[in-house]
Amino acid sequence: MKILGDKNVDSKCEDSENKFDFSVMSYNILSQDLLEDNSHLYRHCRRPVLHWSFRFPNILKEIKHFDADVLCLQEVQEDHYGTEIRPSLESLGYHCEYKMRTGRKPDGCAICFKHSKFSLLSVNPVEFFRPDVPLLDRDNVGLVLLLQPRIPSTASPALCVANTHLLYNPRRGDIKLTQLAMLLAEISSVAHQKDGSFCPIVMCGDFNSVPGSPLYSFIKEGKLNYEGLAIGKVSGQEQSSRGQRILSIPIWPPNLGISQNCVYEVQQVPKVEKTDGDPTQTQLDKTEVLVTPEKLSSHLQHHFSLSSVYSHYFPDTGIPEVTTCHSRSAITVDYIFYSAEKEDVAEKPGAEVALVGGLKLLARLSLLTEQDLWTVNGLPNENNSSDHLPLLAKFRLEL
Repeated sequence: MKILGDKNVDSKCEDSENKFDFSVMSYNILSQDLLEDNSHLYRHCRRPVLHWSFRFPNILKEIKHFDADVLCLQEVQEDHYGTEIRPSLESLGYHCEYKMRTGRKPDGCAICFKHSKFSLLSVNPVEFFRPDVPLLDRDNVGLVLLLQPRIPSTASPALCVANTHLLYNPRRGDIKLTQLAMLLAEISSVAHQKDGSFCPIVMCGDFNSVPGSPLYSFIKEGKLNYEGLAIGKVSGQEQSSRGQRILSIPIWPPNLGISQNCVYEVQQVPKVEKTDGDPTQTQLDKTEVLVTPEKLSSHLQHHFSLSSVYSHYFPDTGIPEVTTCHSRSAITVDYIFYSAEKEDVAEKPGAEVALVGGLKLLARLSLLTEQDLWTVNGLPNENNSSDHLPLLAKFRLEL
């Protein structure tokens, strides 16, 4: 673990009257079915390390070793979840929630948290497949939990934890951005507090997008002008965008019910009443619905102030960190984003509203370079049993 900032900060998670420390792991554990469907990605591996009977004990050993208070797991295969993963984690003191993908692929996202640290306030699954929206024909999902820290003082805010695995297809940035907007809208709804602010947020997952890409920048900066952007450029996974169409404005249709600010809209339905009332009034109502200027803007926004736990490059060398490594690529696609403390973003006007109760990053588990990983024959290998590395962060919530 790299201890960040103040050298006197004790990285052990200790709670007291005025602070609550907790750790979060995000880990794509590689579903066995997906491994077997994409065996070309694992030709570099010795066969025995690819068997689930070899991989699962290793993954469990890692989870035990790092002992995080919250786990956000992706590619959790349903049959393995029921028979092995959930029972094993429950025996370690975790409460588990799971959302399976909606199509034929039997994997999904799980969020597990230690009973001893949190109680559960709400579970909010998000399905990115929408039969009424032709764009949204993919079966990816997200999961958003609202947790209550267990501390003596009753004044603690809740914590919103979100987990997702966005679409892989590098050429469908339009779908990726819409899936992200749907997740952000759900987080907005779940994390919203009575006073209009948001409780602290941790958003984890495999976003299938690289650092510095438009999708990544949108998460961190809270805004994106996507006018003229090729759909294959959104995630930065592939260099060439020859012959690709550009994103339409707006990207998703109004009937999705999500605004360009990534919040749920109250659907305005024109009142067509069978009365002798003035018909022109009904026409006016309709017109307002059809041409709100917002619908034609190429600007996306969200109202959180999110920082990344990782900086994506090693400071001394500038060499990129990687979170996944197999025969085809070694890149960063996994992230832990979190609500930054107020002072981090004080210069941004208008950002203050979202930042009551930011999180302080105390420490993170170091990632590796591609070269590091190939010295142990890439991923998965004898010790690391996924084609992704686990991400781990320790946070402090100041009360």
